[in-house]
Amino acid sequence: MASHNHFTKSRSNLSNMSDANDPGRPSGPGKVKFITRRTNSGRYVNYSRDDLDSELSSAEFASYTVHIPPTPNNNQLMDPSISQKVEEQYVSNSMFTGGFNSVTKAHLMDKVIETETSHPQMAGSKGSSCAIPGCDAKVMSDGRGQDLLPCECDFKICRDCFVDAVKTNGGICPGCKEQYKNTDLTDMEDGYGGQRGLPGPEGGGSSSGSKMERRLSLMKSTSKSVLMRSQTGDFDQNRWLFETSGTYGYGNAFWTKDGNLGSSSKDGDGDGEGEGTEMQDFMSKPWRPLTRKLKIPAGIISPYRLLIFIRVVVLALFLSWRIQNQNQDAIWLWGMSVVCELWFAFSWLLDQLPKLCPINRATDLEVLKEKFETPTPSNPTGKSDLPGLDVFVSTADPDKEPPLVTANTILSILAAEYPVEKLSCYVSDDGGALLTFEAMAEAASFANIWVPFCRKHVIEPRNPESYFSLKRDPYKNKVKSDFVKDRRRVKREYDEFKVRINGLPDSIRRRSDAYHAREEIKAMKMQRQQNRDDELLEPVKIPKATWMADGTHWPGTWLTPATDHSRSDHAGIIQVMLKPPSDEPLHGVSEGFLDLTDVDIRLPLLVYVSREKRPGYDHNKKAGAMNALVRASAIMSNGAFILNLDCDHYIYNSEAMREGMCFMMDRGGDRLCYVQFPQRFEGIDPSDRYANHNTVFFDVNMRALDGLMGPVYVGTGCLFRRIALYGFDPPRSKEHSSGCCGGRKKKSRVSEENRALRMDDEEEDEEMSLSLVPKKFGNSTFLIDSIPVAEFQGRPLADHPSVKNGRPPGALTIPRELLDASTVAEAIAVISCWYEDKTEWGSRIGWIYGSVTEDVVTGYRMHNRGWKSVYCVTKRDAFRGTAPINLTDRLHQVLRWATGSVEIFFSRNNALFATSKMKFLQRIAYLNVGIYPFTSIFLIVYCFLPALSLFSGQFIVQTLNITFLVYLLIISITLCLLALLEIKWSGISLEEWWRNEQFWLIGGTSAHLAAVIQGLLKVVFGLEIQFTLTSKSGGDDVDDEFADLYMVKWTSLMIPPITIMMVNLVAIAVGFSRTIYAVIPQWSKLIGGVFFSFWVLAHLYPFAKGLMGRRGRTPTIVYVWSGLIAITISLLWVSVSPPPGTTGIGGFSFP
Repeated sequence: MASHNHFTKSRSNLSNMSDANDPGRPSGPGKVKFITRRTNSGRYVNYSRDDLDSELSSAEFASYTVHIPPTPNNNQLMDPSISQKVEEQYVSNSMFTGGFNSVTKAHLMDKVIETETSHPQMAGSKGSSCAIPGCDAKVMSDGRGQDLLPCECDFKICRDCFVDAVKTNGGICPGCKEQYKNTDLTDMEDGYGGQRGLPGPEGGGSSSGSKMERRLSLMKSTSKSVLMRSQTGDFDQNRWLFETSGTYGYGNAFWTKDGNLGSSSKDGDGDGEGEGTEMQDFMSKPWRPLTRKLKIPAGIISPYRLLIFIRVVVLALFLSWRIQNQNQDAIWLWGMSVVCELWFAFSWLLDQLPKLCPINRATDLEVLKEKFETPTPSNPTGKSDLPGLDVFVSTADPDKEPPLVTANTILSILAAEYPVEKLSCYVSDDGGALLTFEAMAEAASFANIWVPFCRKHVIEPRNPESYFSLKRDPYKNKVKSDFVKDRRRVKREYDEFKVRINGLPDSIRRRSDAYHAREEIKAMKMQRQQNRDDELLEPVKIPKATWMADGTHWPGTWLTPATDHSRSDHAGIIQVMLKPPSDEPLHGVSEGFLDLTDVDIRLPLLVYVSREKRPGYDHNKKAGAMNALVRASAIMSNGAFILNLDCDHYIYNSEAMREGMCFMMDRGGDRLCYVQFPQRFEGIDPSDRYANHNTVFFDVNMRALDGLMGPVYVGTGCLFRRIALYGFDPPRSKEHSSGCCGGRKKKSRVSEENRALRMDDEEEDEEMSLSLVPKKFGNSTFLIDSIPVAEFQGRPLADHPSVKNGRPPGALTIPRELLDASTVAEAIAVISCWYEDKTEWGSRIGWIYGSVTEDVVTGYRMHNRGWKSVYCVTKRDAFRGTAPINLTDRLHQVLRWATGSVEIFFSRNNALFATSKMKFLQRIAYLNVGIYPFTSIFLIVYCFLPALSLFSGQFIVQTLNITFLVYLLIISITLCLLALLEIKWSGISLEEWWRNEQFWLIGGTSAHLAAVIQGLLKVVFGLEIQFTLTSKSGGDDVDDEFADLYMVKWTSLMIPPITIMMVNLVAIAVGFSRTIYAVIPQWSKLIGGVFFSFWVLAHLYPFAKGLMGRRGRTPTIVYVWSGLIAITISLLWVSVSPPPGTTGIGGFSFP
């Protein structure tokens, strides 16, 4: 306990320091040494090692410097609400860059893109210019973009000039020469309104909206650990509970002793009527859940389970019979077949056992709205009480991932039906390309039109490209008279938007060439001025930079790579494209482009992030980029939940986020680590030749896993609980003794409430030590302080006695913090390449490193800690994306997945080493994930067995007796019946099931085998083999939507399936020839071999069709020569090895 007391003292000292004057604080622009924290008054509190005790002295801190220009936040005379809003406007117009051993700089940008922007939230938006002579800066503006004028004379003045006037001119207005009378501009702002704090003991909220009141401890912790305190230390929650006579009661939520929530006063003078929340208010009406389970009807699931049992018994009997009845004529053929059949039975069992308990789920959005967005005594205004949500979009290469596709995904997110002030979008550009940056800026500009249009007319889907490409009637169910006019205008704007996006590469190249030519001319002039002699001058060599729209160097990757400006070597970049919206709705006006009188025109927070990359660091690809977003978002918005999407997966159902939140906010939802949505795809050929829809996996396997501990994480379309990503255990996790024989559960002396943030490697009755926090999460105090806030906000609503670990109703209706320069500078620090050194990021925290399929491993780690997940299948598809329809691209996609599975099998993430917290059937499912690629070895052997049987004239059994045929018939019938029942309870079609079976064999004989070879070489010899495309050829029909389907790209993965097809075709011809010319034809062996050969060829038919290219384009001579070659080979084989009793064919024999 000594360490806990020590920490309490240290934190209290830090809190006191934040309220004390710091004489050493810089008063103007300059370099600020960051191992500090910046308070709302502008003071800096030292968080360096010298001020902490020896317990923290072992942790390593990195110092970094930030250039912060003077802002009104540094002036004690200015009203805090004004200073914060003005600084946020400055931050949104600045690009922050920095990284390892470099200065973090804020580059003020007067324009982000070539075109003008008018939305007040967007970076570089146009506005009125300052009236001070010689100053062309923009004046302060409110939520609508209207000028904020501090003086009654309406003299236009910018932020910097206003600071100078207050500091150096005695607060005299430069226009009317009078003293500033109105420094509180709250009444002039239409979009910001009054900001309420959490109801205090007097039931009132603060109108100033200071940072302390906005952070009014959303937690009720009594812990002394760093993870159990408020975010800033400015407010003591326990003291507030004491002063309000609070107590802990129903569902671990806060309730006052008299039953009111924050509305009673000690003296009893408050009327309290209609202001407090009593438990009877919740109990007076029936409690309604947000979700419900829809069990599979007993008439379907009972026969399904019975068939599984019957097939297991029949397989056991069949394999026993096969082992006992050997084929002495071809013992080698019998041996190979038996080994393969044993493995197939084992593999089928691994795949089938987790399917014993499939379930369906449904959500109730009306109940969600009633609980979180309907006026109640604890939330009189009906403001949204939903938690914050951060959406991550990842992209890496604008050449492979078109910026227009990414921009459409961003637009669908910004227009989603979720509280605007609670939604944030972060775009990770791992390539650091200016093309992606400007495309996102164009998307933010177009969102000013698109998002209000979607809200006004309830547009679905809210991806403009998909919406305007719909083939159905766009006017169906539209009742507003101006819809046709609005749609026509928005369509024209979107066409112009696409032209601008498509023209960005040329625009950037021309701009960079022009600026480069200007720089060369300047350099030549300077060279001539310095050298006045007539000597021959050498040509001036200047690095060819990439230039931004404001005429400055792009800090990321240049078109012509150079030092500090390449894909693997560039600074970290953060640009707030759309600053955080105002807390209150902001309605548009009837004037202008659209009539938006009753439409909320606010836009969610949009941030561009490109993490720092430097040579010598392992950046861990997508997993590293996602972890950088986790840390940056925790600093800037700290949403309790995270939705990650690929750049080509857009929101098809605008209510999808709310449906996912129903699971997280329902009773017991605090034990859910993520909600996985199914992946749905567009642009797939109607026949789905290569099973791109993957419906068997998403509608059968995933629904079945939902009945256990939950589905696996598949990389996109997943709603995460932030705390689960941080590596904590779920609340109320069971404690197991370390003895080999079990034993009774030890009783913890730590209350369950204080154990909400625990890791399984901690002592039973001790909390996380302060010295361990930087070693786990890094040395960012901003990040560490955000963890308990995110945990509290993610709790379900404590509106029923059975809800455990809940939060009080109305606790999340307070406004979010305004962004300041120090916050964004801290975000730059946590995305630097050095931040993860000597921490647990990637090993236990965040996305897990070390595997190609980091998604499966990340989900496995969460389930291994005892978390659960759910599968959310919505009536309208939640998300839609694209999938490769080309055969080669599809094989390489499957190769990557299979390679990751092999890596999992040979790592400590193998389900064989799972903890006792994971259920048995869930462990079987994860074990199958790592084992399924190895089936390819046995599958290829089995595909060659029919050909070997036909070539040798033998079969896998001695004779086709009745026992073998009965077993084969029962096994086949039970397989078909199981498939029909799966189709019944999952809703897939028979064709989809058959396509999946076909591609299972195609992938198993190609990509899976290559993955096994690649994994074994990596594990045994440490070699990594990359299977790349060697050549390609395709059609020239660019108007065909499915032209890529017929494109033939040669790859080495095609060799095994082609060999199997050719060998089986030749074997069939040889078998027929041998049987026809035999003295005693053995038709039973021929039929057995031909049957299994046709089984192999039927599964490989889509593969053969893909090799043929476009229909009608394959020359007839190809078929003729193929037939002639097959016949010739078969005749040669019979001649070389004639049937018994003959010497040749028709009396002919070789000499």
